[in-house]
Amino acid sequence: MELKRVVVTGIGAITPLGLSAPETWENIKNGKSGAAPITYFDTSKFKSHFACEVKGFDVRNYIDRKQANKMDLYTQFAMVSAMEAVKDSGMDLETIDKTRIGVVYGVGIGGINTFETEVSNYALHAEEGPKYSPFFIPKMIADIASGMISIHFGFHGPNFTTTSACASSTHSLGVAFDLIRLGKADAILAGGAEAPIWPTGVGGFNALHAISTRNDDPEHASRPFSASRDGFVMGEGSACLVFEELEHALARGAKIYGEVAGCGMSADAHHITASHPEGLGAKLVMEAALKDAGMKPEDIDYINVHGTSTHVGDISEVKAIQMVFGEHAYKLNISSTKSMTGHMLGAAGAIEGLISLLSVKEDIVPPTINHEDGDEDPEIDYKLNFTFNKAQKRPIRAALSNTFGFGGHNACIIMKKYAE
Repeated sequence: MELKRVVVTGIGAITPLGLSAPETWENIKNGKSGAAPITYFDTSKFKSHFACEVKGFDVRNYIDRKQANKMDLYTQFAMVSAMEAVKDSGMDLETIDKTRIGVVYGVGIGGINTFETEVSNYALHAEEGPKYSPFFIPKMIADIASGMISIHFGFHGPNFTTTSACASSTHSLGVAFDLIRLGKADAILAGGAEAPIWPTGVGGFNALHAISTRNDDPEHASRPFSASRDGFVMGEGSACLVFEELEHALARGAKIYGEVAGCGMSADAHHITASHPEGLGAKLVMEAALKDAGMKPEDIDYINVHGTSTHVGDISEVKAIQMVFGEHAYKLNISSTKSMTGHMLGAAGAIEGLISLLSVKEDIVPPTINHEDGDEDPEIDYKLNFTFNKAQKRPIRAALSNTFGFGGHNACIIMKKYAE
């Protein structure tokens, strides 16, 4: 069976750096940090007082208030990114075969705000008996974003959610890619969403000692590959890419951002939260993606790394890159855009896949911000080009994007320039 080619014809995003994909991309290229004090709740008794929140978001600008009230914030983010991507794709919703259009979204946690609110409300009124909202379960469950998107557009194709912690939405991209190239759909809205910046989210990750406590300097807290890194900065938002079968896209005259070349998946089989110290799972997933794409390591020019700004994670990923790419590793550009967006958890893979796509399209490597001279980790090889602090112009034939999740879940997607 000959596999079909898959291209990207539409993008959408709502992130700590912008309320659209173009705004986010512009701020990414300019090295802007999305970190700031948390505004959603009083953090005075928490270890971390800051995060990368989406700023200026008013759901009423996009969705009817009555409908929005049935959605957790993460679903609102997902819906808004999907609406932008569909519009950007130029699909004619009146004529397109909606039975051949699917939605696959990734989410790591889901409706944590809804869960926290409902449980807290029950605790306050426990003596009166249970008084839960009829929308409690539909708002909370992880799969509801993809369901709501399909309902909104009337898309009847494959529809489900991938949940693998921080690898969730790279898995959604990979699965969508496979479904289309196997002929099971003409197009799929592939993406991810997350809205974890609530007391339970921040408190839970604080208990794990996973997130930064640099409360005196939030803007510079996410500093991947620097010796003084002290954990990731929590982020939120959503991103969506319209994956489409090439001939289907050409037949309707769609613009094409780039081509999806390959995907890889692996497991660390090591620890519930820590990555394999020697980068075994990361090595396997990059090798799998390259094999799937029919590419050699020398065909990759840029890696958008997982790069969360944690001690073990950053080191193990560097080791894996050196094992997979050998001498070519020193000719690559590497960057962690989490230094700007924060770690958007289940949405990380989608936004980083989108960034990788635009990097290939525009031949621009976004920076890893917040690195300072003298802040070198002796366990990291700085002969590698981490694209510190300033974007770099260079030809990019293909970019690889890594995401690794709690539980040892690893996923990788490769975007390349489209050629007829």
